[in-house]
Amino acid sequence: MMNILVVDVGGSHVKIMRNGEGEERKMSSGPDLSAQAMVDGVTRMAHDWTFDVVSIGYPGPVVHGRPLHDPVNLGPGWAGFDFAAGFGCPVKLCNDAAMQALGSYRGGRMLFLGLGTGLGSAMIVDGVLEPMELAHLPYKKHTFEYYVGEAALEKRGKRKWRKAVDDVVARLQAALEPDYVVIGGGNVRHLDSLPPGVQRGDNKYAFVGGVRLWETDRPASNGAPGQSALQHP
Repeated sequence: MMNILVVDVGGSHVKIMRNGEGEERKMSSGPDLSAQAMVDGVTRMAHDWTFDVVSIGYPGPVVHGRPLHDPVNLGPGWAGFDFAAGFGCPVKLCNDAAMQALGSYRGGRMLFLGLGTGLGSAMIVDGVLEPMELAHLPYKKHTFEYYVGEAALEKRGKRKWRKAVDDVVARLQAALEPDYVVIGGGNVRHLDSLPPGVQRGDNKYAFVGGVRLWETDRPASNGAPGQSALQHP
């Protein structure tokens, strides 16, 4: 069995897990975390794990397996970084919401929304994964992310934040017509109830998605349309 190290990079923490292990390990991230610092930190955390390949969930757009630009909430040096050289093995990198979506998928047309530091989004239609960037689309006086991101939760309070989440989900359901919506990300825990047609996700599915990246029949890390997704749990 191939040993797969899955790295979930977030605005607050970097979490890792290896397939076959039940243990999740994590370290703090934040605005000073560069790509090299992430690789160094992950290497230290995984010092007693052997791994053949690495999957990375990246908090930003990914094109042809590389970050399109440095992430808003992290440090510099991500765009153009050679992750395979850094880890010394093959690496597949995809958007973090897309990786969690891949792990959450149960068939049909699924819209995934990740409520974390920002708003992640991806859609899978009949097994084909389409990473999306819905967070910065215009909404009311600002953007979707402005009203449902972590800053909005802290500034506006849970009641207004939950109301905004319900409205954003309803608008995206009407526009994209998914069979079901999965809401993941760390802040899903603040939702006491879910709108119709919505299921509660879990960050652990990012690790499932990271493993699935290496189980697909065609390249699965370039963030491009047409990416194959597994259709079994």
